Amino acid sequence: MMSQMSRLTACPSCEWPLESGDRFCGACGYDLSAVPARPDDQPTVVLDGVPPAPDSALSAVPPPADRAGSSPAPAAASGTGVRFDRPAEPDEYPLQAPDPRTAGQAAPVAPVGPGGASAVCVACRAGRVDHDGYCENCGHAQPRERDHMEQEVGPIAAVSDRGLRHHRNEDAFALGTSTLPDGSPVSVAIVCDGVSSATRPDDASLAASRAASASLLAALPQGAHPQQAMHEAIVAAAHAVNALAAEPATALEQGPHQNAPACTLVGAIVTPGLLTVGWVGDSRVYWVPVDRSAPAARLTEDDSWAAQMVAAGLMNEAEAYADERAHAITGWLGADSYELEPHTASFKPDRPGVVVVCSDGLWNYAEGAEEMAEAVPADAATRPLHGARVLVGHALDGGGHDNVTVAVLPFPVVPQGAGSA
Repeated sequence: MMSQMSRLTACPSCEWPLESGDRFCGACGYDLSAVPARPDDQPTVVLDGVPPAPDSALSAVPPPADRAGSSPAPAAASGTGVRFDRPAEPDEYPLQAPDPRTAGQAAPVAPVGPGGASAVCVACRAGRVDHDGYCENCGHAQPRERDHMEQEVGPIAAVSDRGLRHHRNEDAFALGTSTLPDGSPVSVAIVCDGVSSATRPDDASLAASRAASASLLAALPQGAHPQQAMHEAIVAAAHAVNALAAEPATALEQGPHQNAPACTLVGAIVTPGLLTVGWVGDSRVYWVPVDRSAPAARLTEDDSWAAQMVAAGLMNEAEAYADERAHAITGWLGADSYELEPHTASFKPDRPGVVVVCSDGLWNYAEGAEEMAEAVPADAATRPLHGARVLVGHALDGGGHDNVTVAVLPFPVVPQGAGSA
């Protein structure tokens, strides 16, 4: 009789595809020899909850000035909280990224051996780790460098975390500060979310974030208008992701039914008097005033199926976001994307606040503008790194179903040299 292990085509823990003869899962290290016998097939229908109707939109900033060739600024919008269209996933993986709220308190990292691999497994503390990052004794995958990342650049900061359910972090971010021709400071943040169904999504997000940031930091000091600079940065990011499709690494990884490397992108530029945002996909920017008696606002409009249905007048928000197709993205960066349509908008807030740039791994747990404002710490404008850590912790507390990345930028821009306490 064929053994239970030899019949498996996917890991029982994370559903990673398996090959004949695998003893451990290549993604999460699950011991396949310990798989229990298959239970009797008695399917049970599980009914998901129905999300509540979206709350009303709140606007805190005036509409942006139009620019030829740019998309009009969206009305600030907010919606329901946690998604209801998630596929079934395992409760957790054996190894999780460090909790950002306890950063600096974690146990020492195992020594690094040849090729950058840990000399001793962090799970069993006995086996040695091979060059691919797996324990030769227990098979556990070791933590990757991108599992948890933090960065603070002058007055702005960002944190990215793998979350509690994914085997790798497919998000990426880039931060930068510079000066405009008149000497005034400018801050830049880019957040990219790799499309998991595509090939090399982690490489796509990294390439896009780096290309967009480099483009902005080159154009803004030369006097380019922030909105035009953002448009060109998104185009540069798209070219960087498109180039991955022609690389040999993509051909090696790509299966017959997989898509080219792809990701979403969202970014913000903060100057002393102007806030500019740009995006393709469903990552978002929120505005949260320091004075919480003033309304918060979402400054981007998702490239998603639900948003298109509402914009076309075919459904109201409650109907569209209750549909199982609601969160399917309709815009992304990648060689197989539709015609690229970068969205940009500029705002002139009339009071101090913070700009939150994030992937859907965060806003799934704070979708409405007021929900996001409640999650943002009161001192985020003066302690942006602390604020970003708290927001990532909010997503992990909510379930951490996805990779989560968030950048926090004070408005108006803080002169370089100021930052988190």
